[in-house]
Amino acid sequence: MSASTRREFLGAAGATLLVGSGAATSTAAADAAASLDPRAYGYSHAPVPLPFAARALRGISEKLIQSHWENNYGGAVKALNVVRSRLAQAASDANTPPYLYTGLKREQLLRTGSVVLHEAYFGNLGGDGKAPAKLRSSIADSFGSFDAWEAEFRKIGLGLGGGSGWVVLGWNRRLGLLENSWMADHGTGPIDTIPLLVLDMYEHAYQMDYGAAAAKYIDAFFANVHWDVVGARLALASQVSRT
Repeated sequence: MSASTRREFLGAAGATLLVGSGAATSTAAADAAASLDPRAYGYSHAPVPLPFAARALRGISEKLIQSHWENNYGGAVKALNVVRSRLAQAASDANTPPYLYTGLKREQLLRTGSVVLHEAYFGNLGGDGKAPAKLRSSIADSFGSFDAWEAEFRKIGLGLGGGSGWVVLGWNRRLGLLENSWMADHGTGPIDTIPLLVLDMYEHAYQMDYGAAAAKYIDAFFANVHWDVVGARLALASQVSRT
């Protein structure tokens, strides 16, 4: 645990334990909260622009991409910043009930997941859908073949069709291999796994173009994957040593 993390933990724990212990302890709790790392409580996230022209994708319309980026991703960014602001207020108030504080932390988890996964999703689009031989070989090392990996990835996506969730090809840092993951929502990510290829299976990602035809959307997704981005993510992720 880093020094800043310890300060955050101890400060938050102290603020909770001192609730209701009188004016002196309330002041101490407020002082502890005020000493927390401002990056943890004062950070405000700015939307990341699309890395490609919204009209440039094949099989996914400009209207859909623009709506997805502005309303769903943009809405998640706004919500995350509001939640973080409320957390800053709650952390500095020694009288904040723990159940209200943990409710805000739950929202922070979900909104952060939505922002991060949307940015990864848009970031791995805009390519020609053709995976280079070296990357295909790397994926085959974990799945037996590239085709076996793709078949599983698609199957997970189809299983989420008509509902919500994400499909993620990730580097499991603990196991040292690539895995496909099913995610029901923004807060169910696999532990110690770095996302490399992210597919949004919430209906807002395809309903405008394809209605309930999730399989056609998955085809369009694969036609636009930017595999150079995926490869760069893998190269970076595989350098992260296990601890």
